[in-house]
Amino acid sequence: MQYRNLGRTGIKVSPYCLGTMMFGAIANADHDECVGMIHKALDFGINFIDTADAYSQGESEEIVGKALKGRRDEVVLATKASLPMSDDPNHRGGSRRWLTRAIEDSLRRLQTDYIDLYQLQRLDTETDIEETLSVLTDLMREGKVRAIGTSTAPASDIVEAQWAADRRGLARFRTEQPPYSILNRSIEREVLPTCQRYGMGVLTWSPLAKGMLTGKYRKGGELPDSLRVKYFPKAMTDEGSLDAVEQLIPLAENAGLSLIHMALAFAVTHPAITSAIIGPRTPEQLDHLLVGAEVQLSDELLDQIDQIVPPGVDVAPLERAAYIPPAIAQTSLRRRALMERAVI
Repeated sequence: MQYRNLGRTGIKVSPYCLGTMMFGAIANADHDECVGMIHKALDFGINFIDTADAYSQGESEEIVGKALKGRRDEVVLATKASLPMSDDPNHRGGSRRWLTRAIEDSLRRLQTDYIDLYQLQRLDTETDIEETLSVLTDLMREGKVRAIGTSTAPASDIVEAQWAADRRGLARFRTEQPPYSILNRSIEREVLPTCQRYGMGVLTWSPLAKGMLTGKYRKGGELPDSLRVKYFPKAMTDEGSLDAVEQLIPLAENAGLSLIHMALAFAVTHPAITSAIIGPRTPEQLDHLLVGAEVQLSDELLDQIDQIVPPGVDVAPLERAAYIPPAIAQTSLRRRALMERAVI
């Protein structure tokens, strides 16, 4: 396993990061099986594990905690916070009130006294970024966190956070976790160059485009019975994505690769990418993903991929998972108040 630098943190991590979103009630509630998968990944040489408090409402973190008993020092452990953990409006976000509670909950579930990488699963636009960075800096000084990062943040917010940290002498975000795959390449335009400029590590999620790059979803074929179809019906039936897949499959076959292994190798080829997060649900899926860990793509093959999906372009819709700026998501920010319009 060729380990890579996680930005400029001095931490070395594997090119594959084991994602655990599928561990728990959402997909695989068999704790023993999930623990076994984590152990297999560690034995293979993967030393990077990513989870989140919101994954099955903490159950994923509990499974990871069980698996790391006696092996904690082998692992670069990443988790995330900020998504809702209950109906209480204060049990979410990037406030000092919530993050000081959220970190303690995660540490308890993970059965550890520190987190290597603590990430905001989504930036909280209702909380001043200096407030958020201030509490994260305090958590680092207390020894509960080693490094901090963001997830699915636009380049402009990454830059503003870096400036705020510099202005106030606060800890700065060292990593970003965006979506990236052959079918989702828009981060190549601004996010990846911005991360390189600030020396940030990048761990990408959904390198298989929510499963579209597994080869199970074919144009004109029947949809498989899967969680992805349930949660992402538009994404899994998108005509543009299916058209691209039909061109990518023979390309992979001609190179002697499966579509999955070509897609994963693509995701870790970009020089700005540190690790790609793999998210298996079953031991069989994990085995298949690990088989392709040493695959490297030639420049010729990468050029052919570029012809199918041009650099910087999103073909697949990031349904329910994309970052949508408040200025777009909130109707009230796009329309003047009724009384104001009446005056005008």
